[in-house]
Amino acid sequence: MKRFGLTISVVLVLALVLALPSPSPAQGPKVAASLKASVMQRLGTDCDITVDYSRPGVKGRKIWGDLVPYGLNPGNQYSKNKPYPWRAGANENTTIEFKKDVLVEGKPLPAGKYGLHMIPGEKEWTVIFSKNNADWGSFTYNQDEDALRITVTPVKAPHQEWLMFGFDDLAGTSATAYLHWEQLKVPFKIKVAQ
Repeated sequence: MKRFGLTISVVLVLALVLALPSPSPAQGPKVAASLKASVMQRLGTDCDITVDYSRPGVKGRKIWGDLVPYGLNPGNQYSKNKPYPWRAGANENTTIEFKKDVLVEGKPLPAGKYGLHMIPGEKEWTVIFSKNNADWGSFTYNQDEDALRITVTPVKAPHQEWLMFGFDDLAGTSATAYLHWEQLKVPFKIKVAQ
């Protein structure tokens, strides 16, 4: 009799397990809309520059002056209704780290890790290196935490579906870093400080 009860229990447990929904292999793992990325470039013999960011896609949208407005973003509940710059990517704010002191567009910037923010314009962009590198997005950006601000001129470029950072014009101890998305590149020159 005990054996019969045990058999029924085992059958019921198996039936319950089989009745539970199982993940479909077609669904696969969940993927973020803007994937994390990182790019590193060494200048000289030991000055590593690393940019960590998330890569949103164009996805048929108008980017400049629309999805990413010109000037500061209008305030919202996350920024306590204060205008804020663009996070230069998606999700948590983009960071840039320099292992040595550098000159950015000829202006000194000490070694360290910075939050990278931008204020887009139709003809000029402001690139901001913030001492605060740990926020989610730019919602709590505070100008008092700026380590450096530079003004650069964007240039037309071939279509780039997924936002990317990179380095051009490599010349030993200098390079031009850039953000490239949609049909625009935002370059800024970096040189190892002597």
